[in-house]
Amino acid sequence: MGLSISVGLINDLTRHEPEGAERHARALDLLSGALNDKGITWREPAADDTGRAEFSAGFPYGYLHHLRRVYVLQKQGAEVTPAATADREQYERDQEEVGEETLMFSSHLLCHSDCDGFYVPADFADPLFLPQESGVAGGGIVGSTAGLLAELRKIAPVIGIDPDADAAAVAPDDPFEAEKFAWYQFHEACRSSLATGRALVFH
Repeated sequence: MGLSISVGLINDLTRHEPEGAERHARALDLLSGALNDKGITWREPAADDTGRAEFSAGFPYGYLHHLRRVYVLQKQGAEVTPAATADREQYERDQEEVGEETLMFSSHLLCHSDCDGFYVPADFADPLFLPQESGVAGGGIVGSTAGLLAELRKIAPVIGIDPDADAAAVAPDDPFEAEKFAWYQFHEACRSSLATGRALVFH
């Protein structure tokens, strides 16, 4: 199993799984209402008739963890090495640093559920922590796709990505293959979210 990310998931569900579309629409309504309580006005556009998501991708959960490690190493000014070649003990120490940095509650990449929840196309400085009673998936932690995109673009050079170039295929023998694959998927998902006004959904 792994992480799936989508933008415009409701389009696909409306065509292929109507009951799922209804559940997802209710979840998006909950999200919209909870954000409104925080002074953020956003609502998912209505489903269109394409029958397909605007963007959809998936990858192992480990790829997300590797990308978060890159963010923390880069922020700390440490050498950024590929997870694939990292010493196991050092990798575990790096993950402890990721945990410590996550507790700063300032990164949209770090402060988010691993498996569900939302990023929305609204620009707010720090991740939002909605009250549990809001019922918003992902423990109520909501990120900004604009904020996530900015973080992705900042770390791109340290793993050999030009953030202004078109997406490129990642060679399977690239030592940063996992990190780059996740980066490109998130980058395209953020761009799609901002262009369409739709949420980026973890599922």
